[in-house]
Amino acid sequence: MSSILLVEDDQTIRLTVEFSLTKAGYEVTSVGDGEQALRCAYAIDPDLILLDVMLPKKSGFEVVRDLREHNDEVPVIMLTALDREEDKVKGLDAGADDYITKPFSTKELLARIRANMRRATMGTTTHTGIIEAGQLKIDVDAARVFVNGEEVFLRSKEYALLVAMASRPDALCTRQWLAQEVWGEDFLSTSRTIDTHVRRIRKAIERNGWTYIQTAHGMGYRFSAVHKD
Repeated sequence: MSSILLVEDDQTIRLTVEFSLTKAGYEVTSVGDGEQALRCAYAIDPDLILLDVMLPKKSGFEVVRDLREHNDEVPVIMLTALDREEDKVKGLDAGADDYITKPFSTKELLARIRANMRRATMGTTTHTGIIEAGQLKIDVDAARVFVNGEEVFLRSKEYALLVAMASRPDALCTRQWLAQEVWGEDFLSTSRTIDTHVRRIRKAIERNGWTYIQTAHGMGYRFSAVHKD
């Protein structure tokens, strides 16, 4: 049975979501503030965390940042009443894997949970060998990435996205294809989740005048090593 840590300070929402998750077959631990969230996350090592943004003691943004210093693997879905794009991007930048805006349906929530729980298997790429372009080297068998001989560290979703694109050099990788390839669901193709992950990958690997991920406006991305003098 997969375990979920639910962090929500609104008791009505917390009990409603906990009931729905339990009915769907998940083992649920629920808490109401950010400090409890961190203690429970370290104690029970859940398979997924549902994390509200507006929390007592520590905000959801602070919780996920602290969490990522110790655990870079557990999927985190942020629950937010903040529908501004910058707030959603802030959550993803802090280390969340996905977000869902309140109010949300049980059907949508469960779909998001299933997609993000596939992380462990979907993040294990079927590609093998070495991929090299410009100063970038990806050792797919060892799941390691190097830029100009220096190892760089990517989160699991970032790594999976990079390998998916790098394995198809110059080919158009639509957001829908990337969502299916990495998350196993296509609903992410209409969100900023993929774009934010790509931005983080670029920040990590694009140096010394080299770019590797080219934007195909309105469509997706292409992997192509380009050096700008």
